[in-house]
Amino acid sequence: MKLNHKEIATLGELKQAGYSSKGIKDELRDNLREKIQGDEATFPGVWGFENSVIPELERAILSRHNINLLGLRGQAKTRLARLMVELLDEWIPVVEGSEINDDPLRPMSRYAKELIKEKADNTPISWLHRKDRFYEKLATPDVTVADLIGDVDPIKAANLKLSYADDRVIHFGMIPRANRCIFVINELPDLQARIQVSLFNILQEGDIQIRGFKLRLPLDLQFVFTANPEDYTNRGSIVTPLKDRIGSQILTHYPEDIATARKITVQEAQLDERQLHSVHVPDMAKDLLEQISFEARKSEYVDAKSGVSARTSITAFENLLSTAERRCLKLGMDKTTVRLSDFMGVIPSITGKIELVYEGEQEGADGVAAILIDDAVKSIFPLYFPKIDKLERKDAESPYDALINWFFDGEGFELLDDAPEEVYKKQLDRIGPLNALVQSYQPQVPKEDSYFLKEVLLWGLVAHKKLSKHRFTRGYQFKDLYGSFISEL
Repeated sequence: MKLNHKEIATLGELKQAGYSSKGIKDELRDNLREKIQGDEATFPGVWGFENSVIPELERAILSRHNINLLGLRGQAKTRLARLMVELLDEWIPVVEGSEINDDPLRPMSRYAKELIKEKADNTPISWLHRKDRFYEKLATPDVTVADLIGDVDPIKAANLKLSYADDRVIHFGMIPRANRCIFVINELPDLQARIQVSLFNILQEGDIQIRGFKLRLPLDLQFVFTANPEDYTNRGSIVTPLKDRIGSQILTHYPEDIATARKITVQEAQLDERQLHSVHVPDMAKDLLEQISFEARKSEYVDAKSGVSARTSITAFENLLSTAERRCLKLGMDKTTVRLSDFMGVIPSITGKIELVYEGEQEGADGVAAILIDDAVKSIFPLYFPKIDKLERKDAESPYDALINWFFDGEGFELLDDAPEEVYKKQLDRIGPLNALVQSYQPQVPKEDSYFLKEVLLWGLVAHKKLSKHRFTRGYQFKDLYGSFISEL
C-alpha cells in the first residue's frame, strides 16, 4: 500500500490510512514479484549475470533467504547488494526518535513502547526512505561484538544516573540500528570466528543478546554477505554453523565475452567530457583492451585463484584515454585517435591488479603486463587477418610475404609515441604492402580506424615471430626478424 508520507505525522493518522506492517523480506519479495510480472529489469546496470546470477538472486529473495554472494574480486557482489535497495518500499514509517527504526504498529525498544503508552495515537511518526535503509560493514579482524551487536555504555549510565541492571544503559551496535534495513557484511571470512558466532541467533531466531541482559529484540533484517573463495585458505573461513544458517549461497563470475566486458567498462569508467571529445577510440582498441583481462585470467604468470578484477579493464580504459589526451595536449592538437603504442600507458593500471605466481615474479610485473598486451594482440589478430599457423612449411606462400620482404629489404622503421598525427599516419602510409593488406582484408574499416588496424597487423606479425619489435625510450622500432638477429650477432 502506498501512503502519502507527507500527510501522516502521528500513529493515529497511520492507523486511519489503513497501514499494515510488513517485514523487510516480504517487502523485497512483493516488489520483486511486481517487477518480474511487469518484465522490468530487477538489477539494472549489472551485465553478464542475466542467465546465471540474477535468476538465482531472485529465487533467494522470493524464498526470503539471507544471502551469501561468493566470488572473486571485481565481480559486482557489493553492487548487487546495493541494488537490492531498489526493491524496498520507497518510504516506511518509524517511531520518531527511535534508535532502531521501531515499527509504530510493532514497537520493540523500551523507548518506543513507553512513548506509545504515553502518547497513544498522538505518537509522532517519521518516515525513512529506502536509500537510508542500506548498512554496510567491511569485516576486519578488529571488529568486535560490541560494534555489531551492542554493549553497556558506562557514560550513558552515569549521565542518566542509572544502574547497570537497567536496559536503558545499552548502546546498540550496527545491526540493531539497521533494523528493517538491508545489512551487508563484506569479506565475511575475515570476521573472527567468535564474532561470526554472535550472528547465529540473529540469523536463526532474529533476536539479540547483550551482556547478559534478558533482552529479546526480534529484529527484522535482510542480511547479505560477500566472500571471496580465496579468503577461505588465505585469511580465514566461514564457520560451518553460520554457513548453515545462510539461506542461499550464490556464485558470481567474470564476464564471459568481450561485448559484455565492454559494456561494463564503458559504464563504469570515470571520464572527463573533454577526453571523450578529443580522443577517438576505435572499436578494435576497446576489444583489445578487454582481451588483456581475458588473457590475464588464463595466463601462466598470473594467480588464477586470486582473480583479475573487472576494475583492471576500467582503470586501463581510463589510462588509455589519458595517454592519448596527454599527447594531444603536448602537441597542441584538438583531436587524436588512440594508437596501439598508447597501450604502454595502461601498464600501471594492470600491474597493481594482478597477483603473480613465481614465474610471473621472475618476469616482473611490468614484463607480465607487456606480455599480456602482446597475447591480447595475438588473440584478436585472426578476427581481422588470415590466421598464421604455428607450424607451416617454410616454402609455403603467405599473404604476409610482401610485407615481411619490405622489412627484409629495408632498414625497418620507427613509430614515436608522441609523433604528431600527420607524421604518425605518414609513417604507416609509406609501407605499401601494409596498406594493401588492410585494403584487401578490411576494406570496410573507417579511415580513422585503419591506422590502429595497421599497428595491430604489425604487432600481430611480431607476436607470430614474423617480424621483430624493439621498445626504446620514445617509441617502437620494427625490423625484419632475421635481419635484426644478424645485426645483434
